[in-house]
Amino acid sequence: MTEQPRESTFSQLRRGVLEYCVMAALRGREHYGYELVSELAAADGLLTSEGTIYPLLGRLRKDGSVATTWRESDSGPPRRYYSLTADGQAGLERFRGEWTRFRDAVDAILETRGGRA
Repeated sequence: MTEQPRESTFSQLRRGVLEYCVMAALRGREHYGYELVSELAAADGLLTSEGTIYPLLGRLRKDGSVATTWRESDSGPPRRYYSLTADGQAGLERFRGEWTRFRDAVDAILETRGGRA
């Protein structure tokens, strides 16, 4: 009988990659907060609450990975738009290389036949 992974495992994995998923979503196109939340929530299991994204965006802004601008909205108060900076793009590219290596190593171990289960 196969045991299901614990929810905390998924939470830890999600926490570890969410900032890079945010940065990838901002690559090539700026988003305002709610738009970004909706896009990430549409990806199965990637975002569990709005309360997670805004502190993350604040940290990314502080470290120079994203820039922000305020714009008036036709349907309400002004919106803060987020865009990826050159530093953010460079960080995302470094992560992509590491992620590919990491993912391939994990996949190789998981797919190994003849290993102990």
